[in-house]
Amino acid sequence: MSTGFSRRATVSLCSLCAAGVLALAPAASAIGHGAGEPAPPAPRAAVPQPSLLYGSGPQVRPLRGAPALPELSALSWLIADAGTGEVLAADGAHRKLPPASTLKTLFALTVLPTLPAAEKHTVRYEELADVGEGSSLVGVEEGHTYQVSDLWRGVFLSSGNDAVHVLAALDGGVPRTVNRMQTKAHALGALDTHVVSPDGYDAPGQVSSAFDLAIFGREGLRNPEFARYCSTAQAEFPGDGLPFGIENTNRLLTGEDGVARYPGLIGIKNGYTSNAGNTLVAAARRGGHTLVVTVMNPQEGDGLAVYEEARSLLDWGFAAAGHVDPVGSLDGLRTAPAPKPVHSAVPVAAATGPTPPDDTDWTETATVAGISVLGAALVALILRSKGTTRSKDV
Repeated sequence: MSTGFSRRATVSLCSLCAAGVLALAPAASAIGHGAGEPAPPAPRAAVPQPSLLYGSGPQVRPLRGAPALPELSALSWLIADAGTGEVLAADGAHRKLPPASTLKTLFALTVLPTLPAAEKHTVRYEELADVGEGSSLVGVEEGHTYQVSDLWRGVFLSSGNDAVHVLAALDGGVPRTVNRMQTKAHALGALDTHVVSPDGYDAPGQVSSAFDLAIFGREGLRNPEFARYCSTAQAEFPGDGLPFGIENTNRLLTGEDGVARYPGLIGIKNGYTSNAGNTLVAAARRGGHTLVVTVMNPQEGDGLAVYEEARSLLDWGFAAAGHVDPVGSLDGLRTAPAPKPVHSAVPVAAATGPTPPDDTDWTETATVAGISVLGAALVALILRSKGTTRSKDV
């Protein structure tokens, strides 16, 4: 038995296919860029500009509407977008200077992931024996048992070198921790940093830079524990019998000593030694946009000038968003995999989300759907032809 098409069915089928193909192409095109509009030209790849971070003097690439840079006295400074890593402006970004306690940011990046926060430890005499004379202390005592989380609050809030040395002992000892910190710095592209002491205490040859410290601060905000500790203003620390209160020494966070609290400040770390002067790494968030700033050793004003110069830079950075081209990138020298750019607020760990499909995906979907409709119509027509066309035995 054979099956054939009537002449009318054949004409109908051809007409349907032709109409479907003609209708499908413009429909798919309209989904991509709007009916009646020409297809947009393919985007051109941005031409990377050379880094200005090794130049002398303030470095900035202003566009129309960019505010003027503030007058600053720090030996070096830098301000960057914490999401993308783009450096908005800098002066002496790679100048090697003593970091003081801002180096504790690198210590935390290195050791935090290895020690469970709830772990308890009883302090031994030898763990405190090498704490430098005149160090800032939180009040760790020999023979007392602490949770690791207590010690981290002592590091971030009170800048306690005693807490650093106990944590370094738990990490395998100061020499091992120093080596691991150096390795971590190099992996992040922080090549100006030379670590001698894990707490930032003055030591011959110990240096870092505004560029490197900004890397450490930005990277720290990607760790939820780091972000939580560095943004804590007050806490309690275990003592003999009763705990006692401790307060963060970052005045931009707490608003102490006549320094106004900076709106949206996340925190990070400040430092001071007689050799380093006052140093600060800070980050602030405004309107879903986060900036990280480093200020090293202001030469004018009192010991609080570091906060006011950081404030001026943060104000400038938020006002300059979209009005400057970057002068470099915090990811420019790293050997570890670079983090994906994040354009919303940090902590970065909570700032990612699904990416919506692009126009090409929708066009392909429309094409497949159209072909499916034509196929279904073809099958229906064949079935109809079977029912209306005569057949004969052979």
